[in-house]
Amino acid sequence: MHIVLDDTAMAAAGQGNVLASRLIHRAHAESGWFLYAPACALVEADRARPGTAEHLAALPGITVLDLDLPAALALARQETWAAAHSQYAARPTPDRPDGAIIATTNPKRWTGEPVRVLDLTP
Repeated sequence: MHIVLDDTAMAAAGQGNVLASRLIHRAHAESGWFLYAPACALVEADRARPGTAEHLAALPGITVLDLDLPAALALARQETWAAAHSQYAARPTPDRPDGAIIATTNPKRWTGEPVRVLDLTP
């Protein structure tokens, strides 16, 4: 299971969201579970809840995705850098042919977008 945490999911994890915490635990403890934190979404989550970026980046089950050139070129297609980087990270790749699911506490943000969503709203 490949899951991209958007900025709202990251901020929720920092606030003790049980569903986000379970995802983090699974990514650390179970094989086949992968969590990704796009750098732009990590910055936005840290703006909403200071300390979130350092906390999430230190967790062994989360892979921080750098802002590379293809991701940077995709940023103009979304309202925010966080959403754009999250959507880019969820696209299929050779390592993830089915893409990834975006975990969020704001599923309405993704309405009409070509992504699969995992609602972490308690």
